Amino acid sequence: MQNANIQLETLTCPSCLQKIENGVSKLNGIDKDSLKVMFNASRVKVDFDGEVLSIDDIEKSIQDLGYEVKRSRVKSA
Repeated sequence: MQNANIQLETLTCPSCLQKIENGVSKLNGIDKDSLKVMFNASRVKVDFDGEVLSIDDIEKSIQDLGYEVKRSRVKSA
């Protein structure tokens, strides 16, 4: 497993949080129990299986939902 810490542009409303959680949780390889979208910090933290999914896939999913990714950090969990 790998751990991603993804910094987003400012989230403007609580429904943004739900939209990102719902979108990212549908990806194969995501550990749904670890997924946390932090509204005030505009950050997504999640564990994922790096053999099934890449950080680029997660970022693309977030961008496809209409949100801008500022930067990401990945480390082995």
